Amino acid sequence: MSLALSGALQGAVYSALTGDAALVALVGAQIYDAPLPSGGALPLGEHVTLGEEVVKPFGSATSSGGVHDFDVVVHSTANGFAAAKTVAAAVSGVLVDASLAVTGGHLVSLQFLKAKAKRGVAPELRRIEMRFRAVVEDI
Repeated sequence: MSLALSGALQGAVYSALTGDAALVALVGAQIYDAPLPSGGALPLGEHVTLGEEVVKPFGSATSSGGVHDFDVVVHSTANGFAAAKTVAAAVSGVLVDASLAVTGGHLVSLQFLKAKAKRGVAPELRRIEMRFRAVVEDI
């Protein structure tokens, strides 16, 4: 079943991001796998959230699994894009071609698909939405 591994993949992505020393040096512990509470103040500087996911099944005569397109978002209270782009590059460096341990599955590939940098309204002045594709086989 393709959706069955969605939670395990999210956990593996979160662990990879929070376990990367270079990324943590940039954002500290400000890596979240859930939206920040509404009405709460945004953390100053940059922070990272795991975003939306779309899962499509795949199968062949010998295997089955899912193609998971998921977003990782960099948020910034800085006036320019430089800091957010530095964090986005670090996120991409952690995830692209990573060998993540997905409980109950086998990660076949993990690739970067696209990114969109946006200007925002205070306090979130900059936002970079990145989309990644993970192909996961059921085991």
